[in-house]
Amino acid sequence: MIRTALYTGSFDPVTLGHVDVIRAGTSFCDRLVIAIGAHPGKTPLVPLEQRVALIETVCAGLDEARSCRFEVVSFAGLAVEAARAHGAGLILRGLRDSADFDYEMQMAGMNLAMAPEIRTIFHPSSPAVRHITATLVRQIASLGGDVSPFVPPEAIEVLRRALSGR
Repeated sequence: MIRTALYTGSFDPVTLGHVDVIRAGTSFCDRLVIAIGAHPGKTPLVPLEQRVALIETVCAGLDEARSCRFEVVSFAGLAVEAARAHGAGLILRGLRDSADFDYEMQMAGMNLAMAPEIRTIFHPSSPAVRHITATLVRQIASLGGDVSPFVPPEAIEVLRRALSGR
């Protein structure tokens, strides 16, 4: 039986914190679906197609190192519906701090009520990336700051292009 996990997020942009969670996911599942949420009420900095391509580039080779294959998809709607659509029995979530824990526990409870066959797995962030958020990365980048300690090298140019296109 193939164990499939779904990892959702906006990934706007993908950060080293996201990569930390993705790397962890490849260690306990056979297939990891990275699902980029498209929310009609939000306007992302990095266009969806570029986020997909960026994650595929950044994560190339992670699956081979751990015998886990991954794919990047987009979805609109509920994470549990995306999990069902992609055959995932697990939803993978990263935890940075107690605020994340409280929010994620509420989401896990709601998801369990809607889809009892799908379980949520939490991965605590590694200390080196615990402080990183995509929101802060966007703010730093928009003010001309150096985001290289927080994102994969491939994301820096994507951010520059996205900010210059505003």
